[in-house]
Amino acid sequence: MFQPIDAYCERTSAAYWAEPVNALTNAAFLIAAFVMWRRTHGLPMARAMCVVLAVIGVGSYLFHTHANGLTAALDVGPILIFILVYIFAATRDLMAFGPWWAAAAVVAFFPYAALMVPVLSSLMPFLGSSAGYAPIPVLILAYAAGLRRRAPATARGMALGAAILVVSLTFRTLDGPLCEALPLGTHFLWHLLNGLMLGWMIEVYRRHMLAKALPPG
Repeated sequence: MFQPIDAYCERTSAAYWAEPVNALTNAAFLIAAFVMWRRTHGLPMARAMCVVLAVIGVGSYLFHTHANGLTAALDVGPILIFILVYIFAATRDLMAFGPWWAAAAVVAFFPYAALMVPVLSSLMPFLGSSAGYAPIPVLILAYAAGLRRRAPATARGMALGAAILVVSLTFRTLDGPLCEALPLGTHFLWHLLNGLMLGWMIEVYRRHMLAKALPPG
């Protein structure tokens, strides 16, 4: 569990500051969480997303300074929690399916991911370790498709979030292959774009909820 992990191009030793750029760019998650916290008063589910978003930044910082099995779990765990919280909120509040369907969607995410990861890995073997995240933009686009008629602005916002995530995953995937040409790597761009993307997804939820609260007219 405490065995050092060397997973990214920037890391060349087991020292604390072996990945300074990868570590410090986790500030993007904290900044996004702070900005969205100030914009989500009265929306408890969005506030919960902001808290988890901040925890993502802390967990990722710990992994990129103390790279081992324990901090790897602290890095990945909050991301999974954010995904599950957003699935619940999107199903209940954006799709208006009710809490039981929302809970079922959360449970269904696990077999969905278990099925999609090997499928996408076989179709796109170059994804490598990024394959674990590849089902997420597909899922976001599925929600966007479901909302395109009842809430087109929300659907467009979700599609934009999926597009940002695809670009972000591209940089995560290229970190190893481009290591010789770019010794700094490209993983830090995954942090910056993911902070932007997750903050934007909270903003999409916020805008939808505010639009629902407006009187017709």
